[in-house]
Amino acid sequence: MIVNTEYADISLSGSPMRTFVAAPKAEGQYPGIWCYSDIFQLTPPLLRTCVRLAGYGFLAAAPEIYRRIEPPGTVIPFDDDGRIRGQQDAAKTPVAHFDADCRAGLDWLSQHPKVARGKIGAVGFCIGGHLAFRAAFQPDVHATVCYYGTGIHDGKLGQDADAGSLARGREIRGELLMIFGTKDPHVPDAGRETIDRALQESGVRYKTLLYPAEHAFTRDEGPRFDPEATDLAFAEMVRLFRKVFRPVTGTDSWSNLANPRQLR
Repeated sequence: MIVNTEYADISLSGSPMRTFVAAPKAEGQYPGIWCYSDIFQLTPPLLRTCVRLAGYGFLAAAPEIYRRIEPPGTVIPFDDDGRIRGQQDAAKTPVAHFDADCRAGLDWLSQHPKVARGKIGAVGFCIGGHLAFRAAFQPDVHATVCYYGTGIHDGKLGQDADAGSLARGREIRGELLMIFGTKDPHVPDAGRETIDRALQESGVRYKTLLYPAEHAFTRDEGPRFDPEATDLAFAEMVRLFRKVFRPVTGTDSWSNLANPRQLR
């Protein structure tokens, strides 16, 4: 599908939440996916992922996660100084602020004219994987994909030493897909086992996928990029979203897309 892109400023107290929006050009309504970046905010790799997702028949909206700290339009570089800056921005942000912005963003997304009513999902990468996990607590989020989410296993998120995310797993009503690289030092074997055990106990409908890849393996800039693992994981994400948001035939334009069973 051909895709249109734009930036939208969601009006909130303090600074607006600048959001990159990629959507199918064709008229109609599509499932809306709230897309969380890593600590570097809206970098070219993240934008390309959003555009690619939109090309499969979704409206992808990615907010700046540090809107209270960084000026609108700030993209943090992929270097040592940028990594420190992104980590410091995260450390200054209370989880309550992340959660409030999540709720405001989901409300905005649900009212977007190109988003189909009741079809909201979330995806996130690194810290964004943890933020997407928390977005899944919201009752209107029906499918969530967490790519190598940091801090889920030990609770660390932003300014909070323990956000208690795993303990709230029972609040997740939709389906959940957890994606990890087995060579990721930020989420080691023990951490993944902790997550798996907690999700089993909470009764969440979830699936975990492991790839022989490093942290941030989907970022198509830098030495850790793994194209095959990225493509395989992306196909699983699309499969989940299409399964959950599959419309009744003929009810909206999204029903004209390929049957999700063709993704093999």
